[in-house]
Amino acid sequence: MSTTDYQVLIAGGGLVGASLAVALGQAGVHTAVVEAAAFASGGQPGYDDRSLALAQGSQRIFEGLGVWEALAPQTCPIETIHVSDRGRFGFTRLRHDEEGVPALGYVVTARVLGQVLVERLAELDAVDILAPAQLRDLELGDQGARVRLEQAEGARSVGARLLVAADGAHSTIRDRLGIETQRRDYGQTAIVANLTPQLPHRNVAYERFTDTGPMALLPMTEGRCALVWTVPDSQADEVVLLDDAAFLARVQERFGYRLGRLLKVGRRHAYPLQLVRARESVRPRLALIGNAMHTLHPIAGQGFNLGLRDVAALAEVVVDAGQAGQDCGDAAVLGRYAEWRRRDQQRVMFFTDSLVRLFAQPLAPVALARDAGMLAMDLCPPAKRWFGRLTMGRAGRLPRLARGLPLT
Repeated sequence: MSTTDYQVLIAGGGLVGASLAVALGQAGVHTAVVEAAAFASGGQPGYDDRSLALAQGSQRIFEGLGVWEALAPQTCPIETIHVSDRGRFGFTRLRHDEEGVPALGYVVTARVLGQVLVERLAELDAVDILAPAQLRDLELGDQGARVRLEQAEGARSVGARLLVAADGAHSTIRDRLGIETQRRDYGQTAIVANLTPQLPHRNVAYERFTDTGPMALLPMTEGRCALVWTVPDSQADEVVLLDDAAFLARVQERFGYRLGRLLKVGRRHAYPLQLVRARESVRPRLALIGNAMHTLHPIAGQGFNLGLRDVAALAEVVVDAGQAGQDCGDAAVLGRYAEWRRRDQQRVMFFTDSLVRLFAQPLAPVALARDAGMLAMDLCPPAKRWFGRLTMGRAGRLPRLARGLPLT
């Protein structure tokens, strides 16, 4: 059994974990990424790639990570966000020119983003990729964290000053350490697919609230739109198994004809929806980021962007600690990260959960009040600015990367 030591060991090489590795690696922090699957760039994006809505603040982070130049040509800007209540009078709109930004956000496929991050990691000498590797055991000690990995060539013990759990909503590390979670089952399932409308989307993102759950259509490259359709769990299997014509007809009935007829749809994927929050974000030698820390309803597209701000804040704390001669895994250092992120996480989780609850209310007085509120927001610039800053990831104390500043 061999032993290798790092400053930071990231468990999970998904988009959040890889982004943290890029941030730390380009700052010269000796980092390792442990991933169960083979770590290699994929091929060209296909019609069925899962899409992500990157907030304007996330675009700044990727610019700071040195990947935006490669990523930008493969993204579609969101210039307008149109929010409406199906069958009712309430609506509001956000426009990029009113917010003074080139775009409110950008839509990119997960495959493209992953490929760009992998290519950037390959350029960083400070980052080692340990994949494929299975995490078999872990220990948090006074001097560091240590994990036991199983790879094709045999067992391996790897140590680091700091262990970062970036291993997703079903975090193995979180569960093995007995970190409790707060959970709320929404009784809803997100149906995700890409489709092609008859009319050009004109870089408009639609969020439509219906009596069965919210429906979002996001603009993509090649004239496509990414669909995120929330349905009750009891309807999920039926909707997924519909043939293409029946599925498009069902979406058309719920969304309407703002984009003309819906012409083509790719494969559908279903994701049960829960609100999950870990009760602890740090322990000595341990930090949680992304879905390992918080899993949100996809309404308003905040989940990945919240995780990316975790990345920017943790990277800044680690780098600053190193420059000050401090141990990045020390409880006091990690406490700064936890305290910094707490308010943003609480704000975004409360915002998304409140939207789900508000628009699930069928009572006429509630519907009347929320529609009046949407119209009032559309006519009130200060309210729209607050809403815009929140959705663009520009509210509260921002990490240097999210402000367009270098990490070091």
